[in-house]
This record gives sequence, C-alpha cells and structure tokens, in this order.
Amino acid sequence: MSPAAPSLHSIRPCLEGAIPAIMATCDPDGTPNVAYISQVVYVDAAHVALSFQFFNKTRQNILRNPRASVLVLDPVTAHFYRLHLLYERTEDCGPVFESMRAQLAGIASHAGMAEVFELKGADIYAVEHIESVAGEGLPAPAPRSGLLHTLRLCSEGIARCTGLDELLQGALQGLQHKLGIEHAMVLMLDASAQQLYTVASCGYATSGVGSEIRLGQGVIGMAARERTPVRISHMTHAALYSHAIRESMDAHAAPDAPPLRGLDIPYPGLPEPHSQVAVPLLSAGRLLGVLFAESPEDMRFGFEDEDLLVAIAGQLAAAIDLLQAAPDAPEPLPTPTAAPPVSGSALRVRHFAANDSVFINDDYLIKGVAGAIVWKLLRDHQHTGRVDFTNRELRLDPALRLPDVADNLEARLLLLQRRLQENCPHIHIEKTGRGRFRLCVLRPVVLEDA
Repeated sequence: MSPAAPSLHSIRPCLEGAIPAIMATCDPDGTPNVAYISQVVYVDAAHVALSFQFFNKTRQNILRNPRASVLVLDPVTAHFYRLHLLYERTEDCGPVFESMRAQLAGIASHAGMAEVFELKGADIYAVEHIESVAGEGLPAPAPRSGLLHTLRLCSEGIARCTGLDELLQGALQGLQHKLGIEHAMVLMLDASAQQLYTVASCGYATSGVGSEIRLGQGVIGMAARERTPVRISHMTHAALYSHAIRESMDAHAAPDAPPLRGLDIPYPGLPEPHSQVAVPLLSAGRLLGVLFAESPEDMRFGFEDEDLLVAIAGQLAAAIDLLQAAPDAPEPLPTPTAAPPVSGSALRVRHFAANDSVFINDDYLIKGVAGAIVWKLLRDHQHTGRVDFTNRELRLDPALRLPDVADNLEARLLLLQRRLQENCPHIHIEKTGRGRFRLCVLRPVVLEDA
C-alpha cells in the first residue's frame, strides 16, 4: 500500500522562502517553461500564494493554461516535494498580499536586490495534489515538544494579572522565559491618529515607550492595518523595518508651534534584525494593537512560533479589553492626601496646544492625549494643590478629547507613567486603586502654556 500523500500543513517548512522554488508551466500548445520563483506562501490547508513580480513567460502561460507544478525543498531535510496547482485569482491588496510584500522585501534585501523586486500581486492557487519526490535526504529533526504546555504557562500568567502594567510586563516575561524570545514589544492603537505607540518592551537598551509607528509602516504597521500576522525569516533592511518615520509638520506652522526637532521618541528595535514577526491584538473584531518580536538570527520564528504568538495575542487582547472596559471606581475620593515636600530648583514645563506636546526643561516628554492629561494634572495641582485623581474625571473632561469608544485611557496613563519614570523622576504617577491614581511632584514647577 502506497503511503498517503503529504498534506500542505505537514510541509510548511518548505514554504519559508529560504530556498527559491522551481515552477513549471506550459503554453497552450504544450511547450514547457521552467523558472525560479521567489515565494510560495501557505494560505490555508488547500491553497498557496505565489509571487507575481514580472509579466514574463510564466505569467503568460498561467493566464492561458492555469495548471502548474512547483518543486519546493525542505531547508532542513533537503527533501523535495512537488505541488500540482490550479490558478484561481490574483490579489493586489489585502492580508495575503501585504504579508507577501513584507516578506519579499526581506528576501530582496538579503539578496542585495531591494530595488529590483516589486510585488505586483499574490497569485492564489488551489493545491490539487502533493507528491513526495524520491531521493535521499537528511533525517528530520525531532519535533518540538511541550509547545502546548508552554502555551498553557503563558496563558496562566496572563490570566493572573489584574492591572494593565502587570499584564503587559507579564506577557513579555512569558515570551522571554517560556519561549526564549529576548526582544519583543507591545504597541497600542491610537485610532484617531491612525498610528501605534509602544507601551511595553523587553530586551532593548532603551524601552522606546512612546515611540510611534503609522498603520501600514513596516512589519508592525502592516500587521495592524491588514489585521494579519506578518513574519519575515530573512535579513531585513533596518531602514525599512526598524524605524517609524514621523509625518512632517506643516512648513507654514505658526511661530508658537512646538519645535520640529525632538518630537520623536527613538524606536527601540534591533539595528539589524534578521527575523521578525508581528501579530495583531484583536478582541471582538476590534484592533487594539500589535505584539511584535524580533531576533538577530535568521529563521528564528517558524510557523509554530507564529501559531503560539497568535494564540497568546488573542488572550492578551481579550485581557487588555477586559481591563480597559472595567468600570471606574464609583466611590468618592478618600480624604485628600497631603502633597509630598517640594524642594530643589524649579522644573520648567511647557505645553503646546497645537498637538498637546509637553516639554520639561526643553526636553520632550510626550504629546497627544497623554500630553493633555499631564498638563491638566499639573495645572490642577498648581491651582488647588490636588494630588489624587480618578480615571472617571479624565473621561468626563472634554478638554482631553478622548474618543467616545475604546479610549485606551489606562494605556495612555501607563505610557505617561513610564515616560515620567524615564525622563523626569521628580514628577511621577502612582496607582492608588481601581480607577484612581496620585500625582507626586517633588520639585517646584513653572507652567508655560505656549
């Protein structure tokens, strides 16, 4: 009895793009054509996507005769498989296309041809049959064991968390200690600005908390915009994937606008990443942010790593959503707390209303909603001596311009708390209970509203 044909799922390592595939087509009169192809990408258990880059003989044949065969190689065992395919359609937008475009950019950069390769479309093929090609290969590596148990440990750690800060740090520690992922970060969505901002990271020289990436920018931005995992296993160009470029401000900005320089918080990514994976954080169909990991090693993240991260991201997103949707404490504030003693030279705090950017002693701190929040807190503190505040009053303050739905207030407060810790320890925020926090100002403050 002949062995069963391999499934597409079982040969996924062949579809990593480490070794180009060989594609054979025929024109209507039966003349064959063989060509190398950059990508054969797993779509689902019955479909693959091939890269359409050039309108060449292969493309002409497929449009006239939709059947093809593709020879793929397992990069570990050196075993060949032949895929018999039927062309169905071409996609030039959407999750599959964007994911392939990101992967192709990594492959092209690795080959020194970043300016030559351009993805025109993702050709979707039905896999009719997979044939194992006879020949000697290397022994298959032992299957990774304990993956389900690892997922359980990460899941249990997430389930124990009762606050957003604890949740994010716990999730990243789980990646480090349970999965051996040393460099990772969590970014949250600012829907009104159509960009993501870093709220937690691990493994980097600087935290990068507050750094921003636009939707569609690099691996992270594409995973968010298309709401699909994006994974690259080859060397990438640092300029493409390690830096978010802030949109330039209007050249005719008013004279009292904030300075053009100094508004970017450095992105914490690796200078030369060789493997990257970005997974969207989705809850009830809504995009909350992105879980991102990278490595200086080639081929660090495989399909199983992606599967694990998708599962972890799903629970992390649900936990973030639950914590942010928890009702603010309805009880009145406790008896006002005496402000801590103030001493030392004064801190000069400037606020620019154009974008709610805040500078402390000419050093940039934060902007946007978080900037508006810290400015409100400092003004109230200076005018009334208040130190205790609630999330509820922030949500009800129209000056902060929080969105009506999914305002991410907890994430913005966490962002502000960490930016103050890293850049101005003389001003800090302490959580005092659910929906409550305290502002501590240890030096005199001079407020200037530009």
